[in-house]
Amino acid sequence: MKNLPMGDKQELQDNEFFNRFSEISNFTVLLDETKDSNAPNILLTGLRGVGKTVFLKKIKKLFEKDYLVLYLDFSRAEVYQKNNMSVEGLMNFYYKELIKESKCYGLNTFDKRIEKFFKTNNFKIKDFSSLNSFPIPIIENETNSEELINFVMDLPNKIYEENKDKIKGIIIFIDEFQIIKELDNYLESFLWKFRSFIEEQSNVAYVFSGSMSLQDQLISDIASYGGVFGGRMITFSLEPFNKKTVKEYLSERASNLILTEDAFERFFKCTSGIPAYINFFGRLLPKDIELNENDIEREFVDSISVFSIQLISTWSGLSSREQSIIISLLDGPKRRIDIANILGLTTGSLSNFLNSLQNQGLINMNKSNNLYELCEPMLVRWLKSEYQNKGIYPYRKI
Repeated sequence: MKNLPMGDKQELQDNEFFNRFSEISNFTVLLDETKDSNAPNILLTGLRGVGKTVFLKKIKKLFEKDYLVLYLDFSRAEVYQKNNMSVEGLMNFYYKELIKESKCYGLNTFDKRIEKFFKTNNFKIKDFSSLNSFPIPIIENETNSEELINFVMDLPNKIYEENKDKIKGIIIFIDEFQIIKELDNYLESFLWKFRSFIEEQSNVAYVFSGSMSLQDQLISDIASYGGVFGGRMITFSLEPFNKKTVKEYLSERASNLILTEDAFERFFKCTSGIPAYINFFGRLLPKDIELNENDIEREFVDSISVFSIQLISTWSGLSSREQSIIISLLDGPKRRIDIANILGLTTGSLSNFLNSLQNQGLINMNKSNNLYELCEPMLVRWLKSEYQNKGIYPYRKI
């Protein structure tokens, strides 16, 4: 009998992967056009836990024999981890990962490292020393941010041109791309700079991915007809599993999980069809005994803190103001002014907090009605469970 993989596993073996056949087929057809100088640019979106990273790493395996394939997780960049976001920091992260992957493919990059040093730094004489009465200049260097961006963004194309006898093209996956929203005032110019290089690289394909709904403003900034790419970026949304797929998945991968029809309906409602939650919850449920709807509800309440551990950690890292905003949205979407009235604040004072929550993929503003809404269903269920059991929301650090 096959087992359900761990819910937080980011790379699955072939025998663990399930479904997504049409998405894989569409991606492979598009990306393979890179070898014919028709490299596509793709934006992959989807809710947290829906399997975007697993999906991308599956696609990576399919192409890494013939292509140089780079998987970048922007959330691993030091500047993000240290809460000091900057374009310079992201570009240095991009550069280091590209050089490292190129070396793994056996591509020579030594000259690129030397070139980077001289092209992306401004040099000046800081002082003079002396040796046997001869003046010796002491040179100081300072990074030129614009030259650094130009060099790094052009580097994939240079690597391809020098190695096209070894590789068919270059495919670059940039995961957790939504964190660039923390660049704030520099965001739009950064996106335009990105576009200017991408459009000139016919053998370098880009796939951007992140925990974003299709309502996210960044999607509009990038992929809409009024956005930076002017509607020329292909947009895919990786959707949760539907009921039929979940039933087939459990039947194949957890055949000793015995659910009545009502129990299955409750299971689907609890997990929202999100693969990570299906795997977590499915692994925690009793096996080889029939479970009814009440059993699922009880097990869900008892175990929600276990498979929501990552979200609980995120919650603990929020400010009390951010937590209050989320709690104000638990009973439904609201206008900005309604949130402000509930919290006893002015609408202007909410800006930074609302932006931060959107950047973390916890809330979203629906552009069609200008209502803020929660977009992490498991966090909603955990908070409601905490209130039901304890009569108070968990504002303090956990």
